[in-house]
Amino acid sequence: MCPSKGSVALEPRCKLEGKAPLSMLYLLFEANLTVTSGRGERDNTVPRILVTNDDGVHAPGLLALKQALARLGEVVVFAPDRNWSAAGHTKTMHKPLRVEETVLEDGSPALTTNGAPSDCVALAVLGLVDSPIDLVVAGINTGANLGYDITYSGTVAGAMEGVINGIPAIAVSQEVVVGENADFSIAADVARRVAELVLQYGLPQDTFLNVNCPARPARIPPEVVVTRLGRRVYRDVLIRREDPRGKPYYWFGGDPPTGIVEPGTDIGALARGQVSVTPITMDMTHYRFLADLRTWPLNPRVDEEG
Repeated sequence: MCPSKGSVALEPRCKLEGKAPLSMLYLLFEANLTVTSGRGERDNTVPRILVTNDDGVHAPGLLALKQALARLGEVVVFAPDRNWSAAGHTKTMHKPLRVEETVLEDGSPALTTNGAPSDCVALAVLGLVDSPIDLVVAGINTGANLGYDITYSGTVAGAMEGVINGIPAIAVSQEVVVGENADFSIAADVARRVAELVLQYGLPQDTFLNVNCPARPARIPPEVVVTRLGRRVYRDVLIRREDPRGKPYYWFGGDPPTGIVEPGTDIGALARGQVSVTPITMDMTHYRFLADLRTWPLNPRVDEEG
């Protein structure tokens, strides 16, 4: 079947033969596929945007994001086949990664895998999606990713994987209120605008944007503010139970996290009904502490050695 304009076609690839590079050894596929635009020669003036998430390929937030970004260029969806919330930055190396075709609710094609969001981006970059990929956008996550959340978030991990591979990236999350249905329309529009600006201006090396949209904006359209990371407050509890054989097992439970509302932070912005955009760098070095750390007696004195 000839794919229509803007659709994704799947073509067989050659299997890896001989000695594959070590970084490729974990890529074991049930089917060898690559994604093409389905339009013959690629129009290099049209950006190619890779979309992933951690809520699963059929999550409504992903569909809203994909449809919004389609106004900017060619969108390729590559997302997990199940929910990977709080998966962090994962690289699957202990099991084969399976890749399959699927169809989104609007009838558009997508790729899905049993791997994590970061695996989706890695698989795409390593050859399952035609190069170049101009932008990676992860989301729209159901629930905000603020402060320390970025270390747990599979959505943020998808953006991180893009940056590691030298691709500008954005993570987009939607705050939700317990008992209310999430509305992704505003977040999708914000994501499109931010993506348009990233494609226009670019981002510094090793940097991605973490975008969070409030559940109840103070105004429509919402005000967008540039922020730093805030401080999350977690209220986790350990729940112990026993299986039918009397062996204990555990769940992490507790109330949803809160945060310290401070001006200039992502947590503070959402508390005021604003959209927060936080630039995140992959360089986690604490530069101000370097000088003090160098004064520590990390090396033993000669008279202390063995």
